[in-house]
Amino acid sequence: MKYRTYIAILLIGVLVTSCSDFLEPEPSSALTSNNYYTTSAELESALIGAYDAIQGVGDFDKDENHGVQYEFYITEMRSGNTATKIADPDDFSDAGQFESFNVLPINGLVGNYYDSYYEVIYRANVVLDNLGNVSDDTSSIEAEAKFIRAYAYFNLVRLFGDLPYVDHVLSPLEKEAQFTRVDTSIIYDLIVSDLITAEAGLDNTYKTRASKAAAQGLLAKVYLTLENPEYAKAQIMCEKIINDGSFGLVDFNDVFYQELNQEIIFAVGFNSLNDSQTFSSQFMNSVGPSSGVNYATYDLVDDLNEFGGIRAQYSFRQDPNHLTSVRYQCAKYFPDGDDGGTTNPHTFDISPNPRLAGNDWIVLRYADVLLMHVEAIMAGANETNVGAALTSFQQVRDRAGLTDAVTEISLDDLLLERRVELAFENHRLFDLIRLGRAESTLSAYSVANGFGFTASDLLLPIPQNEVNLSDGLMTQNPGY
Repeated sequence: MKYRTYIAILLIGVLVTSCSDFLEPEPSSALTSNNYYTTSAELESALIGAYDAIQGVGDFDKDENHGVQYEFYITEMRSGNTATKIADPDDFSDAGQFESFNVLPINGLVGNYYDSYYEVIYRANVVLDNLGNVSDDTSSIEAEAKFIRAYAYFNLVRLFGDLPYVDHVLSPLEKEAQFTRVDTSIIYDLIVSDLITAEAGLDNTYKTRASKAAAQGLLAKVYLTLENPEYAKAQIMCEKIINDGSFGLVDFNDVFYQELNQEIIFAVGFNSLNDSQTFSSQFMNSVGPSSGVNYATYDLVDDLNEFGGIRAQYSFRQDPNHLTSVRYQCAKYFPDGDDGGTTNPHTFDISPNPRLAGNDWIVLRYADVLLMHVEAIMAGANETNVGAALTSFQQVRDRAGLTDAVTEISLDDLLLERRVELAFENHRLFDLIRLGRAESTLSAYSVANGFGFTASDLLLPIPQNEVNLSDGLMTQNPGY
């Protein structure tokens, strides 16, 4: 965990995107820890820096925090949805370790993600620690910073389990807090508290910044994820979004190629000119040393073709650059694609420089909320025929062209629908774990492909560098 001892603004890159959601802080000079964070504008600058940390650095060839840009490796590629070489058990690269369930504590991608999201937490804490320096009303700034901290912690706790609890900027002397892992329940208490504050203090002005609906949607997912899920509370959060009327389903392809559309609740914003991401270029072939990753597995393609309806043609395409074997690329994030798969999803030409991509990364959208609504109403049961659940489920299927009336929904139906609706969006692993199907599903997938999945693979290893730096304070996850 790389907590900085110098003032935060000097390490915060100015966040500039094409999305009107973002603020651009004015440049400052001669800044010190004594004369900064005394106005709302300066706190806003620090807040933008926290979003910047979520974005990460786009250049995959540099050893810098990459934020959300490495997330597909450690989520989608451990779910049976994607792979580097189409399920190759002999690929022991950092990327290949995920698809074969052979992740090592020294894996650089794991270490980078862990560092990146604690950097997000650090920057959010910088804002929160300095609220008292400003005489203006800072309630909305507090709400936004707490949303960011909750979002980062929610990702980390689901991936790593017990974590160091950091609710303020640590001094160099607080080594024990930096490396001592606390029970996940304590982390979840902070997440829930932060999101309740965020919901109360925000409106729905933004889509690439925190909003009331984003807090409600994330809180719904947290309630569903708790060791003892709070289904009634999750249902209330989903219905707040549904009943608000500001969000709805759009044409499936437009979700990904018409940014800030009605379906988007929260997305990480990028701009191809001066704030680009490169993760979508990594899904392509022949664009760099780490390209050709996040290909759709045959298992996912089969489900999309059989159960996806129109979503299949807009979710994947056969890789036109790979002639020796059939590989399928993610079609939801062609770099700077003007209209994605609308023209011809199987022959789409990507931009001249796919590393300069402005595609926003969608974290939460309305279809996800509708399916969470179904899950909340099911309340842990194996099936439901409750009208409100059927209505939400039917809306998602109708948009996919699957208009036969649904009269009952099983847990397996829900998991399958979430898979074909949200493929490549980094939800599948968490869905399997949350709904109790991870061990059986991933064990079967592992056996079919010659992998070695065990239950301990559901958590990632704590980065070995963290364990080494802790001088015995930090323990490793079982199985590593």
